[in-house]
Amino acid sequence: MIVGIGSDIADIRRIERTLERFGNRFVQRVFTEIEQAKSERRRERVASYAKRWAAKEACSKALGTGLRMGVNWREMGVVNLPSGQPTMQLTGGAAVRLRTLIPPGLAPRVHVTITDDHPYAQAFVVIEAIPSDTPYFGPDR
Repeated sequence: MIVGIGSDIADIRRIERTLERFGNRFVQRVFTEIEQAKSERRRERVASYAKRWAAKEACSKALGTGLRMGVNWREMGVVNLPSGQPTMQLTGGAAVRLRTLIPPGLAPRVHVTITDDHPYAQAFVVIEAIPSDTPYFGPDR
């Protein structure tokens, strides 16, 4: 059962200007350590950050909160499954909100797709409630 859907598009040039203006302060405020490590290794560093920005925005929409109601940037982080497929790892207020969306007896699964085509980065997030006994090899299991 689908319990949340969110999408976002980010202008890579805007993220680049923000990185130039605020540098590490922006990166530390918004991105998890995993996201920082992944983006800093990329040849297209700014596009990598922009995709993760869009994923966080899309996730906050799928949670139905936006960036309020106890949900903040660093509580939503793009991580990759062993296959390389992206998903979101939620902590703090974002994890609490996720639990409120999932009916008893079901478990959450967060589907993420991210892409970029300069000058834009885009993300879609779908939150699904599945039977608890369904095998899943995500970041939390």
